[in-house]
Amino acid sequence: MNRPARLLLGEATDRLRQAGIDSPAQDARILMSFVTGVELARLPLVDELDDDHARRFTALVLQRTQRIPVQHLTGRAHFRRVDVEVGPGVFVPRPETEVMTGWAIDQLRPLTTRAGRPLVVELCTGSGVISKAIAAELTRIDIHAVEMSEDAAAYARRNLADTLVELHVEDMADALVDFNGQIDLLIANPPYIPLEAFESVAPEARDHDPTMALFAGVDGLDAIRVVVSVARRLLRPAGLLCFEHADVQGESAPALVVGSGAFTAVRDHRDLAGRPRFVSAVRRS
Repeated sequence: MNRPARLLLGEATDRLRQAGIDSPAQDARILMSFVTGVELARLPLVDELDDDHARRFTALVLQRTQRIPVQHLTGRAHFRRVDVEVGPGVFVPRPETEVMTGWAIDQLRPLTTRAGRPLVVELCTGSGVISKAIAAELTRIDIHAVEMSEDAAAYARRNLADTLVELHVEDMADALVDFNGQIDLLIANPPYIPLEAFESVAPEARDHDPTMALFAGVDGLDAIRVVVSVARRLLRPAGLLCFEHADVQGESAPALVVGSGAFTAVRDHRDLAGRPRFVSAVRRS
C-alpha cells in the first residue's frame, strides 16, 4: 500500500524534531530524496512512496533520531558546487566552511589569468572537499592537498580521482618542503576544539567524526599553530593564508598569526550566521 509522501515527511520531521535534530525538515527531505532518487528541488512532485521506499525511509529516519549524521546515512555531503563521499573515518564538511572557500576562490581567480599556474596548498584536507570545490570552480590552477590520516585519505583519494589535485598522505608539519616559498595560497580547516569542550560537542560530531579531526589541545589551537608555521615556510612573499577556527577563537586565532611576525593584513572573517569563523593574512616580504 502506497503512503502519501507529504504525510511521511511530516511524521519524519516531527520525530526528528523530538530527537533534538537542528534541521528536522531539511534532514527528512534529504533522506526521502536519497531513498527515492529524486533530487531535492523536484521532491514536491513526489505524491506517494511504495511500501519498500516507505520502509527504507522510516528506517533511515529512526537511525537519524539516534544522532547518526545524515551524511553517513546517505554516504554523501554537498559543498558549494560539489558532492563528496563521506562516512566513518573522515570529517563531514560543514556549510560554514563554504564561506572561507568562497573567499579563497575569489582571491585566486585573478591569479589564474597571469602567466604560470597559481600554486595552492590545502592542509588537513580530510575528504578533499575544499580542494575539490576550488578545482571545480577554477581552471589553470595546481592544488596540493595534505592529509595525515590514512582513513581520511582513502576518502580524499576517491573524491579527488576526477580532478588534477595531488594528494599527499603525510604530516602537515613536514609536508611539501620542495615548495618552500612558492605557494600562492594556503588554506586549512584544522581541528580546533579544546579538549575541555568534549561534552559540549554535538553527538553527530563527537561520536562519529574522527577525534583527531576535532580536538587540538587544551586551548584548541595546537593544530592552528602548526598551520601558521607551515604557512610561514611555504608561502611566497605576498602569498595568502586562510584557516578556519572556532567561534570563540575570534581573537586568539588572529593573535597567533600576528605573533608569528611573518604576516601582515591579518583579518578575521564571520560566517553566514555572523560568528567569527576564519582568519586571512598576507605573507610578509
